[in-house]
Amino acid sequence: MHPPVPGPLGDCLRDWEELQEDFQSIQETHRLYRLKLEELTKLQNGCTSAITRQKKRLQELALVLKKCKPSLQSGAKEAAQELENQIKERQGLFFDMEAYLPKKNGLYLSLVLGNVNVTLLSKQAKFAYKDEYEKFKLYLTIILILISFSCRFLLNSRVTDAAFNFLLVWYYCTLTIRESILINNGSRIKGWWVFHHYVSTFLSGVMLTWPDGLMYQKFRNQFLSFSMYQSFVQFLQYYYQSGCLYRLRALGERHTMDLTVEGFQSWMWRGLTFLLPFLFFGHFWQLFNALTLFSLARDPECKEWQVLMCGFPFLLLFLGNFFTTLRVVHQKFHSQRHGSKKE
Repeated sequence: MHPPVPGPLGDCLRDWEELQEDFQSIQETHRLYRLKLEELTKLQNGCTSAITRQKKRLQELALVLKKCKPSLQSGAKEAAQELENQIKERQGLFFDMEAYLPKKNGLYLSLVLGNVNVTLLSKQAKFAYKDEYEKFKLYLTIILILISFSCRFLLNSRVTDAAFNFLLVWYYCTLTIRESILINNGSRIKGWWVFHHYVSTFLSGVMLTWPDGLMYQKFRNQFLSFSMYQSFVQFLQYYYQSGCLYRLRALGERHTMDLTVEGFQSWMWRGLTFLLPFLFFGHFWQLFNALTLFSLARDPECKEWQVLMCGFPFLLLFLGNFFTTLRVVHQKFHSQRHGSKKE
């Protein structure tokens, strides 16, 4: 034990001793943390393996049930149908379980991020990331409205148009990455509404490379007006859908990781369906854009390959958006009619 040293040096030595005691406590806490982390990893691997085994057996059971079902008697068919429903319910439970377990990235995420684990392990982290995604869409939608308005009515420069198209490319690329991460964490967005953003990314990329010229100037104002309208509709959708989702989650009728999407979903039927006319008008505007581009492509003065390459994505977007929306509306009418007949 050293004798106490007077002055500032003595104060420094006393502070160092306190820090030493605190450091030992930190070391012990970190050691426990590493042990718990190893235990967590073992539990994750064990749970993942068990779920994989049971899912495989469920698939085999469902296949056997499907083969033998036609030859069953009426009473046995009811029991088989009940078993099928239980298998589907079990698969849904496994989907919720896997949202909290690390999983391999899909092809797209693997190409973009590599083999980085993007599974968020707590509800708070999942909700925070989902809310950040929704705010990102809202803020960028407002920015896109302002920039498209400026390019359409205030500025007439290929440089500002290129900056706007570059922002669109970045926006849609970012959406595809964020949505893939959200799907890994239990969000149920799928089908056309995921593929829609890949098509939009390609379309924006082609628009970015389109050189200034006669064909570009003929389509420019129409495209900027469409972009402005599309962002406005997405702004309306965000507020309407977020309100619907909030009510349905509070009632326990929607999954907590469900997202707003750029289209009409069955859960939006509650309350007003005022968005449908806006959506259908936007869909047919996409068709009008495609027809305009195909007409420009037949012009003898057209030399740019971008004209045709923009026409096909617009046509694909119209077909996907229009028929997906029609299918959802038809399913909702059918389910309502079926429900009223039961009553």
